[in-house]
Amino acid sequence: MRPGDPTPTSRNLDPLAHPFARARERTRALNAAKIERMFAKPFVASLEGHSDAVEVLVRKPKSLTTIASTSWNGDIVIHDLQQRTEILTLRGAHKGKASGLCFGGQNGDRFLSCGVDKTVKLWNTPTGLEQDTGEGIPSNVFPSKNAFNSIDHHRTDPVFATASNIVQIWDESKTAPVSNLTFPTSTETITSVRFNLSEPSVLASVGSDRTFTLYDIRTGKAERRVIMQMRSNSLAWSPTFPTTILLASEDHNLYTFDVRNLASPTQIYKAHVAAVMSCDWSPTGTEFVSGGWDRTIRIWKEGIGKQPEVYHTKRMQRVFSTAFTADARFVLSGSDDGNVRIWKAKASDKLGVIDARERAAMEYRDSLKERWKVDAEVGKVTRGRHLPKPIYKANQLKRTMLEAKRVKEERRRKHTRAGDTKPKPEKKTVVEREQT
Repeated sequence: MRPGDPTPTSRNLDPLAHPFARARERTRALNAAKIERMFAKPFVASLEGHSDAVEVLVRKPKSLTTIASTSWNGDIVIHDLQQRTEILTLRGAHKGKASGLCFGGQNGDRFLSCGVDKTVKLWNTPTGLEQDTGEGIPSNVFPSKNAFNSIDHHRTDPVFATASNIVQIWDESKTAPVSNLTFPTSTETITSVRFNLSEPSVLASVGSDRTFTLYDIRTGKAERRVIMQMRSNSLAWSPTFPTTILLASEDHNLYTFDVRNLASPTQIYKAHVAAVMSCDWSPTGTEFVSGGWDRTIRIWKEGIGKQPEVYHTKRMQRVFSTAFTADARFVLSGSDDGNVRIWKAKASDKLGVIDARERAAMEYRDSLKERWKVDAEVGKVTRGRHLPKPIYKANQLKRTMLEAKRVKEERRRKHTRAGDTKPKPEKKTVVEREQT
């Protein structure tokens, strides 16, 4: 090189071949994970209108903004999520607890409610143009001899099912039930009933005798009935897989079953530290929400049985009802303190208008987190969730008890004749037997 010549520079045209490329990308992924946790503010708003515990939440068909709720003092409130106002308030619609609510018709132009006052009432859905408050007059009343626990409407026909000590099928034009569906040896209380979304003549129920039963209204009888290890509090059919059903159990877990094979669940979902009281699928069928006695809401990915998203607040008490909105962007919860709360389905989502440049940056950060999720530090930040002290302590105690149970079973197998047989996997112990 002669004096005065320019200093030669080597240009690497392939950015991936840079010696620090991976280190830089890992730092960006770690920062992206930290940014997501910093901006994770899931709570959106609280809807008032109830003075007692919220028992049921349902969304109106073909509507993004209308939901209805019932409470233990018999009130029914229809909310507008967009305006965060009450469209209709029916004070004392039922004497005592209003235990069930569902919309009828494909457009939800009417809704049905049931309660412990042994009546089912049919109401007309308001247009939402003006607020209506008062006692209200139902367009029809269906009396019964038994208190009702749940109700669900057929997807297309003017037919609905109720749950009491038996499952009854009603026609909207008749005041007496069309048929009674019961298992021959059953003497239980049915706590929840749901029609299948794809084959509406099939419906499922769960009962106080730890049972899960499938009925067919065409044959008018119970087709299959299984006895679970512990009773279920709620059930929900998958909107995308017609044979998949979700059960919320008293044993702190949720289970997904394929109704073609009820011998064992397809997946067990573990995170709650108390009884799971409610569950509801996202309209996409890829995730679902659950609410429990432990005062938390959990959002699960379908098929992944651990590490769900967890939401909680200081004032929220036991969660009795949960629901997804029709666009799958928000989650609703109804709790013992009388509030209906709105949460983001994804805690760090930004509400409002997002321009193209910002959306591209968000997608890039998401791809970085997905690529580096196996990294120890990035994974720790992504998975980390703050829990209230009582729930954290209950979780610790539950782990200790499960570990003690495992050690006891291991020693029993080691020192007794029980060790001659193969141990049963957990999925095989959920269902005790099938009754025929």
